[in-house]
Amino acid sequence: MGGSAPAGDGPAGQASTKPEGEWLRVHPASPFIRGWVALAAIGFFFGRDTFERMLQGRPLMDEMYSGRVPFLIAGGGLVLVLSVLGFILTWYFTRYQVAEGYVRVNTGCLFKQQRQARLDRVQAIDIVQPLLARIFGLAELKFEVADAGESAVRLAYLRIDDARQLRATILARAAGLEPDPERPDEALPEAPEFPVLSVPPSRLIGSLLLSEQSFFVVVGAVASVVLSTVTDNRGFYFYLIPAALGLAAAYWGSFNKGYNFTAAISPDGIRLRYGLLDTQAQTLPPGRIQALKVTQPPLWRIFGWYRMQVNVAGYGGPGSNGEGASRTTLLPVGVLADVMRMLSLVLPDPGTQDPARVFAAGLTGIVPADRSGPAGQPAAAEAAEAGEPDSGFVTSPRRVRLLAPLGWRRNGFTATDTALLIRSGRLWRELVVVPHQRTQSMALHQGPLARRFRVADLVLHTTAGPVSPRVIQAGLDEARALFDAQAARAREARKRQTSEQWLAQVAPAAEPDHPQNHQEGPQHG
Repeated sequence: MGGSAPAGDGPAGQASTKPEGEWLRVHPASPFIRGWVALAAIGFFFGRDTFERMLQGRPLMDEMYSGRVPFLIAGGGLVLVLSVLGFILTWYFTRYQVAEGYVRVNTGCLFKQQRQARLDRVQAIDIVQPLLARIFGLAELKFEVADAGESAVRLAYLRIDDARQLRATILARAAGLEPDPERPDEALPEAPEFPVLSVPPSRLIGSLLLSEQSFFVVVGAVASVVLSTVTDNRGFYFYLIPAALGLAAAYWGSFNKGYNFTAAISPDGIRLRYGLLDTQAQTLPPGRIQALKVTQPPLWRIFGWYRMQVNVAGYGGPGSNGEGASRTTLLPVGVLADVMRMLSLVLPDPGTQDPARVFAAGLTGIVPADRSGPAGQPAAAEAAEAGEPDSGFVTSPRRVRLLAPLGWRRNGFTATDTALLIRSGRLWRELVVVPHQRTQSMALHQGPLARRFRVADLVLHTTAGPVSPRVIQAGLDEARALFDAQAARAREARKRQTSEQWLAQVAPAAEPDHPQNHQEGPQHG
């Protein structure tokens, strides 16, 4: 089992008062909260006909079944008893342990399974509360490790206070903190937190109304009206029904997931909370974010709104469900000041003396009056073909304006001492930030047209997620130089990362209520 044998039958949530290494059980109500759908299905199957007859004033039981009532009741009772027995066995054989640098979870009666995660490889910890769990004051604890996907370790369900305490213990061990040798069984207090920002519901609703989905639905509605008028065929209106239903479902999912979004900073990482019916609390330890993307749809530019998404090892791809999208969202909608605050948490050391100027140029693409570039990059007077520096950003060369007439001046890249910044898009603005040490591999891509115009794309490979770092249509010489330079920067950055324990990698976070952390952008933490 990789640890001490199951020994304790104590109640859930006493990990903080039990000796390290003891096996504990989850809350007894856990299997019923997970399996309430099965119980509801059983009740619906056996009671639907009776309920309909009662509403219609008819006899509760059809005459043809009158002689089989005892057998039907016995069969339904047997199914119910077997279901409840299955739930009890599931709870009895589910145990967890935190010991020897691992968190382990044992499950299964006939087919036993053990999942474990190294504490120093924990990438993020979530506290999830579905609506029914919230009613009973319970929560699910989910920790992600580097290889993620099916290897995620889940504990469902614990009392909410116990889940928070266990999360604090695991984060402290992941950070490299050791318990007091004189009091090894003492509970570790939850780290204090300092609020950074919150998203008002009005802004969230406005962002949904001005989203890309709304734009295309309005375009479809206008097209339907025009076609119906021209062809005198009212059937085009029916095509709007599935679109409207799909849009309403998307609106509700986004509103439910993004409602009451708040971000805070604590010594154990960035804490995000959100949700209307099902609430979720995420904790991202510093340095675990592999890549970050800031986007701005065209209609959001009216109010200066942005969205931030991240790649975190363990969360996997963006996914097709709302949970996958919400867990990789660092900021659902925010103004420029909010973006700068979150950037300062993700990248405490921006690696540049003027972070406000560099990151603002990456987000807005505005060319400043001073067109001179940093050392090692083409000067403005010499950049007609090589790509012009724009506040440090090397843009696509002028010769590709036929391939990208709107975006060639916007597409570009720059590198600070700590991260590579990639910007793209004229209408849908996008800025990607990749810390140097998170660059796993790179590849140069060049198609037939790109060869004709002597440009290439540089693709950076990080962990799976919604962020796909790609330098678009860089000059061939600049792309090759960036390939070599970024490989060297990544190699040197990884050499400085000597420990998996994040506390040894990052400086202590400054309290966010300090004025500097709310003003200019990424600052040293």
